[in-house]
Amino acid sequence: MTVRLDGPGVTIADVVAVAREGQHVELSDTAIERMAASRNVVEDLATGSDAVYGLSTGFGALASVAIPPERRHDLQHALIRSHAAGMGEPVESDVVRAMMLLRARTLAMGYSGARPAVAEAIVDAVNAGVVPVVPEHGSLGASGDLAPLAHAALALLGEGEAFLYGERQPAADALAVAGLRPLALTEKEGLALTNGTDGILGMLCLAVHDSAALLTHADVAAALTVEGVLATDRAFADDLVALRPQPGQAVSAANIRALLAGSPIIASHLEDDPRVQDAYSIRCTPQVHGAARDTLDHVRGVAERELAAAIDNPMVLPDGRVESCGNFHGAPLGFAADFLAIALAEVGAIAERRIDRVLDRARSHGLPPFLAEEAGVDSGVMIGQYTAAAMCAENRRLAAPASVDSLPTSGMQEDHVSMAWGAARKLRRVVDNVRRIVAIEIVVGARAVDLRAPLEPAVGTGAVVDELRRDVPGPGPDRFLAPELEAADALLRTDRLEGALRAVGVGLQASS
Repeated sequence: MTVRLDGPGVTIADVVAVAREGQHVELSDTAIERMAASRNVVEDLATGSDAVYGLSTGFGALASVAIPPERRHDLQHALIRSHAAGMGEPVESDVVRAMMLLRARTLAMGYSGARPAVAEAIVDAVNAGVVPVVPEHGSLGASGDLAPLAHAALALLGEGEAFLYGERQPAADALAVAGLRPLALTEKEGLALTNGTDGILGMLCLAVHDSAALLTHADVAAALTVEGVLATDRAFADDLVALRPQPGQAVSAANIRALLAGSPIIASHLEDDPRVQDAYSIRCTPQVHGAARDTLDHVRGVAERELAAAIDNPMVLPDGRVESCGNFHGAPLGFAADFLAIALAEVGAIAERRIDRVLDRARSHGLPPFLAEEAGVDSGVMIGQYTAAAMCAENRRLAAPASVDSLPTSGMQEDHVSMAWGAARKLRRVVDNVRRIVAIEIVVGARAVDLRAPLEPAVGTGAVVDELRRDVPGPGPDRFLAPELEAADALLRTDRLEGALRAVGVGLQASS
């Protein structure tokens, strides 16, 4: 399969396929025609005497400085070199590949005035596996991701560094090994390569994809806990949940009902159970998970709209106008990333509370302390809860919004910036933390279910336990716990649980 860049039409799934699976990319003939027409406008303006931002002037606070025609090609290269000023560890390869794909996508829409050769150079590098070294720090999210995009563009010029086959090397060497020639820029093209929200959007697309699976796995973990502590499924009844018509809540409740359907463990305490109701961390799971699902749906919509957007400055319009605008400002994406981080942090928080309940013999309804085989000699999964709590604490810090923290730059020309890059970076960290917390809950919940033997779990939760047991052993004496938690985390990076559930006829909903 090939992802065809026609400008519009790129999906979140396309971004994931190219960024992580090495999907091949190509430009459509229509996109090439649009870019050529836009380029004709720029070349006509290049011969005139009017001042045009980024074409015959400097940049940012230097926009009033006129650039003579004989220096305008140098201007574009100087822009890339000077703006490639990031610091820190390299950004992950999937983020860089997503960013490059999305910059080519914007160029393909034909509003940037770059030659088709510029987009072709990006696509060729992506297809060849050339991944520019992009430092983590440098973007303020307006004018887009200037420093990260400049580092990516620098590699296309044969300068800076890039990864090829996992080896970090001079970009010129990587291009040569890949059979690619360095790109030479003309008027407007340096600006067209750097004015965009492509890094932010790439991270947001990857986070949306990962969060959808994560929220389904959170429902799975909660269902195991319900059985493990002998809780009731009555609070998840369809007619009861429908009294509050929040769509995400309905999805999470339906998933938990499907996982627990026909559970002998649940049936074992339908009568003579002295408890009137379960704690909030059990009973309110669909409400919290569901609110996160609804947040994810909103964020997905923001990302999908941005995937249809032309992001550059100035924009080259079909009627020949070249107009400065603010479409590069990352506020829509920054707000969305901050919102999703808040929602996911709460999914992790309620999961940690469920973990603690399973491990506490005073609240677990008959389970051994910390699920230890010989409590006192053995500590069981005690410290797994510590690890979850540590990540919850970090998530609280990461959930503080980045998008309210503007700092002025460029001599007060860029006097309000979005900080959306920082919002997206910390969102990725929250996604990783919450997935690990959910992995701990699945390990704890599965062990609790095993300890309820001879009572059997439901078909759905039983299939989950069986799949986990391929990588993580069940109850027993204390052993090196970290590899088991890591194995559970690795399992949640796949679709194996969903496959195991489908195999026994249990289908789960991924979104509302």
